[in-house]
Order: sequence, then C-alpha cells, then structure tokens
Amino acid sequence: MPVDLVNVLIRWIHFLAGITWIGLLYYLNLVNVRMMASLDAGIRPQLVQANVKRVMAWFRHSAWVTVLAGLLLIWLLYWQRGDVISSDNAKTILIGGILGILMMLNVWFIIWPNQRRIIQAAEAGQAADPSWARMALFASRANFTLSFPMLFFMGGASHFPMDWILIIVVGIIAAIIGFLVVYAVQRWYAPSF
Repeated sequence: MPVDLVNVLIRWIHFLAGITWIGLLYYLNLVNVRMMASLDAGIRPQLVQANVKRVMAWFRHSAWVTVLAGLLLIWLLYWQRGDVISSDNAKTILIGGILGILMMLNVWFIIWPNQRRIIQAAEAGQAADPSWARMALFASRANFTLSFPMLFFMGGASHFPMDWILIIVVGIIAAIIGFLVVYAVQRWYAPSF
C-alpha cells in the first residue's frame, strides 16, 4: 500500500474517532450535565443505564483510537524524518498531541472509573456517591478546557505553525476561552438551557 494512502487512511481514522470523542465530550459538558441536574432523582438511574452507559463506551474507546491514530500520524509525518521539534509544524502538532494524550489519560483514569461506579450503582439500584460524579465532572471540564488549545494546535500544525512563544500564548488564550465557555454554560446560562 502506498505511503500516501496509509497516511490518508490513518488521518481519516484520526478525524472520525476524534470527532466522536470530542463531540461526546461537548455533549456531556454542554447538554448532559444540565439535563441530569434538571431530572427528578428517581429517573436518573434509568437514564444512566439507557444512555450514559452507551455514551461512555463510545467516549472512552474513541479517545484511545484517536490518540493511537494521532501517534501513528505524527510518527509518519514528522518523527520518522527526524523532525520532533526542529520545525514549527512539529512543535505545534507535538503540543496538540501531548494535550490529546493527557485528555485520553484523564478519560481512562479519572472520568471512566468514576462513571463506571455510577453506572454500577444505578444497575444495582443503589445511590451513587456524589463524589464520583463531582470527580468525573471536574475531569471532564478540564478536558473540555484543554480541547480548545488542542484542536487549535491540531489544525495549526498544517495551517498556522507556531514557535514556542506563540504556542504558549495561543494555548493559554484558547484554554481560557474553553474554560469560559463551559463555565458559562454550566453556571451563568444554566437556567436558559
């Protein structure tokens, strides 16, 4: 199989899995959190079993597929040619990749274990410990916030490569915007939704 075709297929898988992962991240933070808070406590366990269980399966598996495909891409496009941080393109994509890896670890080691406990409690007809939801929510908000600079760097590697100073400045600004968006939706505008 020609190398260009392999690159295109891996990039396509990376995009599909990434859209699924980040789309579900945005659904969970912008829609699901407010919806669950507005429901009667007796209905929540049914919704957890019918919806959250499926969402979490797609969410966690699309996260590792996205990262694996991204690592294959960065290796094919940059690292195998010896460009780890010698070009601005490589610097930009490297930081985007590091943020993606951190977000994936957050999914698998904080969000999913706490959501799994909530799902298991709902299936057993028991009340979930509120600290599980709180921990998952804070980790999910962190991922939402990190997704803004991560996505900027992913697109920026090809279209707006940056040096270290610009990466830091843009990363901070994008993260602040991400934090303000999730905070506004979950706090300030919550009654409107």
